[in-house]
Amino acid sequence: MADLTRLAIDTIRTLAMDAVQKANSGHPGLPMGSAPMAYTLWMRHLRYNPRNPAWANRDRFVLSAGHGSMLLYALLHLTGYDVSLDDIKSFRQWGSNTAGHPEYGDTPGVETTTGPLGQGAATAVGMALAEAYLARYFNRDGHEIVDHYTYVLVSDGDLMEGVCLEAAALAGHWGLGKLVFLYDDNQATLDGAAKMTFTEDIERRFQAMGWHVGRVADGRDVSVVDAALAEAKATAEKPSLIAVRTIIGYGSPNKQGTSAAHGSPLGEDEVKLAKENLGWNATENFYVPGEALEHFRGAVEAGAAAEREWQSRFHAWRAAYPDLALEWERAQAGEFAPGWREALPSWEAGDSLATRSAGGEALNALAAHAPTMIGGDADLAGSTRTLIKGAANTGPGRPAERNLRFGVREHGMGAIVNGLALHGGIVKPYSATFFTFSDYMRPAMRLGALMDIPAVYVFTHDSIGLGEDGPTHQPVEHLMSLRLMPNLHVFRPGDATETAGAWAAIAELDHPAAIALSRQNLPVFAGNDAGIHEGVSRGAYVLSEHESGDIDAIIMASGSEVSIALDAAGLLEEADIRARVVSMPCWELFEAQPYDYKESVLPSEMSARVSVEAGATLGWRRYLGERGIAIGVDRFGASAPYTEIYQEYGLTPGHVADAVSSLLDD
Repeated sequence: MADLTRLAIDTIRTLAMDAVQKANSGHPGLPMGSAPMAYTLWMRHLRYNPRNPAWANRDRFVLSAGHGSMLLYALLHLTGYDVSLDDIKSFRQWGSNTAGHPEYGDTPGVETTTGPLGQGAATAVGMALAEAYLARYFNRDGHEIVDHYTYVLVSDGDLMEGVCLEAAALAGHWGLGKLVFLYDDNQATLDGAAKMTFTEDIERRFQAMGWHVGRVADGRDVSVVDAALAEAKATAEKPSLIAVRTIIGYGSPNKQGTSAAHGSPLGEDEVKLAKENLGWNATENFYVPGEALEHFRGAVEAGAAAEREWQSRFHAWRAAYPDLALEWERAQAGEFAPGWREALPSWEAGDSLATRSAGGEALNALAAHAPTMIGGDADLAGSTRTLIKGAANTGPGRPAERNLRFGVREHGMGAIVNGLALHGGIVKPYSATFFTFSDYMRPAMRLGALMDIPAVYVFTHDSIGLGEDGPTHQPVEHLMSLRLMPNLHVFRPGDATETAGAWAAIAELDHPAAIALSRQNLPVFAGNDAGIHEGVSRGAYVLSEHESGDIDAIIMASGSEVSIALDAAGLLEEADIRARVVSMPCWELFEAQPYDYKESVLPSEMSARVSVEAGATLGWRRYLGERGIAIGVDRFGASAPYTEIYQEYGLTPGHVADAVSSLLDD
């Protein structure tokens, strides 16, 4: 058996070497050094079904050190996932499902997109959190249908990144006992020896954060790695970090143990020397010994048997708890219970409230129709209004609550919410903070958008309208910058009714969403909730125009400036100028509409157009045309009452009306 284990491990190593060499690009060192511990995990501990990568109760494996992607691709191919040897040979090539870094949705068995270091580890905390919540909600005595682990391979670079440590602190605080980090402690980074930049006692640091810590002195010793994993799994009340001392580029006689093996091919001559050093067939590339492949492919039947056993337990649970089983099906489909739309709050015309407050009411209405809708804030619940009423808060040793208390950890929060969405069963997981702090979580949002997952990022205090806190807290460029992010749908509703409509649109959206909400009170538009909700679902719509239907000009706006546009239209009507007011709460939805609809809202022949939005104006030109005027904020904000700031920055009905008049006077 020892010889077969060695053969299997060296098969992983040589596939990685060959793929990187053929691509003339990649990172061979990590797969060569960590192959023994990865083999031990995948063949002795990880529960998965290669023929059903989406099995709900599978263990999750996250390669946070995504540069070592060939380690994962080799394992996926060898254990029987739909990753062929030809796929391995086309590593890093156009159209391949073996990209340079693992990409969720492109490769069966890849649980999350990784590459930016730290993101995978933090996202995995969200996956483990989802498991804990779903287990508490759905499991019953004698019926445990949610019971799996999340394993993460992390590198020195992962553990240096703040996002990883933010999330790791929460994992320890919450006591996520089914989360295990395997630390590839190879003492080398891209630029040289790790000690050049990384000398902290990482084991004591994790212990201080509430983790169980194990140490494997020689990562080549499969039996010791095996025992360390068993000990980690037996530590139910804490997450575990296992520091495994490895040798980067193991087997390469001239590069092993050095940064030279990290981020570039070994070279053809060195590959041959490495294979000879491992006692391998040096004359054939991508060689997979039949005995090793048969050994690995045992995972196919083992995985099928594991899923069959789970299915048997699941059927017994479903028979015993049919109502709970219906909730499970909805949760897995990401759906709300019937009646959710009718339960959305409504307000009377003439009411006045901040859209953050309206957003909290709408969120709670949805949460009442999805018991696995969970989320939280960055120590700002009193301001973001995103607490689920009547639900408990997470705390020490208590991860399985609906209100997730992240503390002041925006970056970790964003990645954890991504993990909740990726796990499945958590409906529209959300985060919440002030809009200006979206800068802190932007990398996590970008990965959420890249993966196109249904995470929701709630932002309040959305403009200079927050007032006295001043420019450090007043977002200016943020709204437009998020609109640049592919797949992300950015909502900025103009009143309470539009806010409920935005949440209704998000409820049915298969993409990530950001919603920007006001601190200041805004007037509620005239009645017709259904029409406004329909308009929001289409991204932009005609909110108001002259009763004749004739148009002299168009005023476009989003958020708090929609009411300014309406008041400006009223001033213009007094001067016999007929202005159509178009509310544009979500550009992405509007761009997805048919040409005829877009033309009906913004007719091409109408060139007299003005936009008003309390943010950067860059981007409005697509809707304004060459003649149009953009009124916005192209400088930083100021500390003063918001009404005074709006006056000083020209965000007033009179200034908007004057801009329209100037266009008509040309």
